[in-house]
Amino acid sequence: MKVIILEDDRIANVADGHARNYLLPRHLAVPATPQAIAAAERRRDKKLSELQQKRDQFQALAEKLSSLEFTVSADAGEEGKLFGAVTAADIAKAVKQQAEVELDRKKIELEAPIKIIGEYSVKAKLFQDISALLKIKVAAK
Repeated sequence: MKVIILEDDRIANVADGHARNYLLPRHLAVPATPQAIAAAERRRDKKLSELQQKRDQFQALAEKLSSLEFTVSADAGEEGKLFGAVTAADIAKAVKQQAEVELDRKKIELEAPIKIIGEYSVKAKLFQDISALLKIKVAAK
């Protein structure tokens, strides 16, 4: 029996018994009639266009963030060594304060915490395969 799986609007051939006894009663699928197929295609096209808009927005955000330089102030001793470390949470806070963009600290990829004053490039994942390369300047207070 041909059915449309409602979770992702795809057409599938399944056993008649599986469709009648499991998929249809639980509203996980509908029979693949011409009207249902057309509706599923419209929903799929709408989801794809929304996804593309979202990708475009995140791509523009990545370009904006990559063009900026963010400054993080930390207590430092002589020779430029920090008393603590600059972590992903500190970078996320600086981005929020300086660019008014909220980033999840878990999406900021640091190999190790930053412990020396200087300039660093840090990768931040924004959406699926879209990332921004953040320029971070660590300065002494």
